[in-house]
Amino acid sequence: MGGHHRLPVYRAVVFLSRLEPRTARTTAEVVKCVVWPLAVLTVLHRVAVKAVNGFRTDDFTPVYNAALAFLNRKPVYTANFEWVDPHYLYPPSGTLLISPIAVIDPERSRWLFILANAIAIIVALYLLLRMFGYGLNSVLAPILLLAAFSSETVTNTLVFTNINGLVLLGEVAFLALLLRRRDLWAGVAIGLTFAVKPILAPLLLIPLVRRQWKVFATAAAVPLGLTLVAWPLSVDAWAFVERTTPYLFEARDYFNSAIVGNGMYYGLPTWLILALRVVLGLMVVVSLWLLYRYCRHDDLFFVGTSTGVLLTASFLLGSLGQMYYSMMLFPLLMTVVLPNSVMRNWPAWLAVYGFMSYDSWLSGRWPEAGRAAEYMKTTFGWSLLLIVIFAVLLDRYLAARREGRLGDGIEPSFLLPERRNEPQAELVATNRGEG
Repeated sequence: MGGHHRLPVYRAVVFLSRLEPRTARTTAEVVKCVVWPLAVLTVLHRVAVKAVNGFRTDDFTPVYNAALAFLNRKPVYTANFEWVDPHYLYPPSGTLLISPIAVIDPERSRWLFILANAIAIIVALYLLLRMFGYGLNSVLAPILLLAAFSSETVTNTLVFTNINGLVLLGEVAFLALLLRRRDLWAGVAIGLTFAVKPILAPLLLIPLVRRQWKVFATAAAVPLGLTLVAWPLSVDAWAFVERTTPYLFEARDYFNSAIVGNGMYYGLPTWLILALRVVLGLMVVVSLWLLYRYCRHDDLFFVGTSTGVLLTASFLLGSLGQMYYSMMLFPLLMTVVLPNSVMRNWPAWLAVYGFMSYDSWLSGRWPEAGRAAEYMKTTFGWSLLLIVIFAVLLDRYLAARREGRLGDGIEPSFLLPERRNEPQAELVATNRGEG
């Protein structure tokens, strides 16, 4: 009898002994050991608890109702734009793509939609790792997963249950295929996102300046083909053109972190709103010119940084910018692993806190100040990010011109062959893993 009692204890001891390493762990191994369980449980919490519970805003219900109406040959574009509730704004091609969600009941459909977006975000993060030369065995993998699912943009995408996770996957697939010169497939990836919402349209400037013309063929053919199929199946397709499209170009003063939205909310004069947009717009133009003129041959840096500048500018300077759009800036944030990244400074990450943090600054003790901080943090973050990128690139340009090396680009001086820190470069290389 005593032997039978000791057997489970022995097995437990053997199992636990395997948790102790036979040799001293490296710093990278310790970090992975610590961060992986935190990342996995954070993902599970965001998906199974916060997202399923829902909170404040429901982006899914109008989409489900539109899909149900489409399948039953009823009008889809019936939203009252005088209300501040979420409206259905997808074109007929998007309605066609999302219509299968109405085949089952709303609750289970919503759960599946949450799961689909969570999986899409995870796959997009993996593709980002691979794009930058890292794998699942790298220390960066759990850090990226934890950071992403701790952010406001991923959390509220899942909680509000919108399609941005799938759009992120389309964006990252587009960039990865673009870098590999798989132009037709890159066009398919971004074209599928256009069929639902044109949020990634500014990114077409990248294949344009890189002369990857085939991208435009499929990027246009996919949404056009879906529209040709969807149009006769929709009983009120023309209402999207007449009613919804004008609304999409209007600036609103609620749930809008663009300069024009916050400016209207706080009652800023029109000339000041315009001046802010013009000044930041000029910074964007200069940044993009410097990137094209001096950095376009560094494919990964150019594509990743230009993507961030273009999308941040569209969120901030356009008619509508919402905080959870910031998910589309993950490729820019990932460039921090590059030695010449514009994100390797603390003001850049102060900006990231503004548009990525899930912290609420609403205060019971200081309500006015707290409300201002809460409503302005995203606008502040996007603005500061554009200013930082502009300042870094301009400083590099001025330094290179001063040193007479513009012909070789505007790489930071410490990355020049004669000044490069080779031991540090080797240390970075050893921390990379393949998966």
